[in-house]
Amino acid sequence: MAVDTLLPAATEHTVARLPAHVVLLTNFIPPYRVPVYSELADRVEKLTILLSTPMEPNRSWQAEWGSLDVRLQRTWTLRRRWRHTAGFTDTLHVHVPTDTLRQLKTLRPDVIVSAELGSRSLFSTLYAGRRERTPIVLWLTLSDHTEQGRGRLRQVLRRWLFARADAVVVNGTSGARYVERFGFDRDSIFHVPYTALPGVFERLPAQRGKDAAHRLLYVGQLIERKGLAPFILALADWASSHPDRHVRFDLVGSGPLRGELEAIPLPDNLSLRFLGEKTYDVLAQVYAEAGILAFPTLADEWGLVVNEAMSAGLPVLGSVYSQAVEELCRDGANGWTFRPDSRQDMIETIDRALSTPAERLDSMRVRARADVAHLTPKHAVDRLLDAVASVSKLAGGTVR
Repeated sequence: MAVDTLLPAATEHTVARLPAHVVLLTNFIPPYRVPVYSELADRVEKLTILLSTPMEPNRSWQAEWGSLDVRLQRTWTLRRRWRHTAGFTDTLHVHVPTDTLRQLKTLRPDVIVSAELGSRSLFSTLYAGRRERTPIVLWLTLSDHTEQGRGRLRQVLRRWLFARADAVVVNGTSGARYVERFGFDRDSIFHVPYTALPGVFERLPAQRGKDAAHRLLYVGQLIERKGLAPFILALADWASSHPDRHVRFDLVGSGPLRGELEAIPLPDNLSLRFLGEKTYDVLAQVYAEAGILAFPTLADEWGLVVNEAMSAGLPVLGSVYSQAVEELCRDGANGWTFRPDSRQDMIETIDRALSTPAERLDSMRVRARADVAHLTPKHAVDRLLDAVASVSKLAGGTVR
């Protein structure tokens, strides 16, 4: 399904524009960001997006950005392995957009919005600090848990960037806690949560039949960071102690861990189905056939599948190390939370979820959907423009 077909229809309602040329610098544009950036383009005088790469190689999405003004930068991309203090190893793609200063000098933005705390933001901050001072907003997708164990040099760079930023945008409370540790002014930190693609998941029926009520679903990469191996082992323990129950666990996605996961010995009453990659229109049907989302990540700065699942009417059995779970899930109301580094906690929480009566699950589905209904592209852009307007030196700029 093309991203353009998922964008909300235009309306005749006129929204005041912020009279500013905003230049947004980021790695790439995932499909769920297209509606957000399109809304932003409608709300400012001009939006230019500078990308480091059309798409990172470990992503299955097609590079699509509709009518947005997108320009690709000259970029060096480094691939490196990083070990988190939680014990897992992750592969990172580090982008160094070498023409950032030249691009910004040509575009002459009124406000710069730069993603993350690497070379992109370093170059942007150097440009912003010229004699003709340009306001800069740092848009960060991180949590205090994901940032554990970062090196000393990285900490020095981040302190330097925070000292020169006019505002910081974060996904949630955990990200804000991390930024505040550097002494950054709390009043200049703005929360812009992730939003799922509109019109895809919220149209699905909230109720599930008896066969699907407790069916587990995972959506994401099959990599060590997602905590799937320890979760499956805990699920196998639970299934072994409940031989009268059959548990089905569907996994959507691909990755290097698939063979290892397929080799885990399972009791006869636990079945795993590996469904591979799915397009968004097919993925919606997969959500409709599932009962509970399982998200056992060891570290996620957000976890958009939590938004998607709740919008589709799925309670979330989620790790406390997902910022989306921390922000959106209320234990016992729209899901259940657990520590993925505790086998006993996982087994006990799995038991709570799989022992919940189907009627109670249906009420939790309604609550889950209601709890994310406000997380729309407009809501995200409203919050983002609060940050942009706060640093803009343009007279008469109004945002509503």
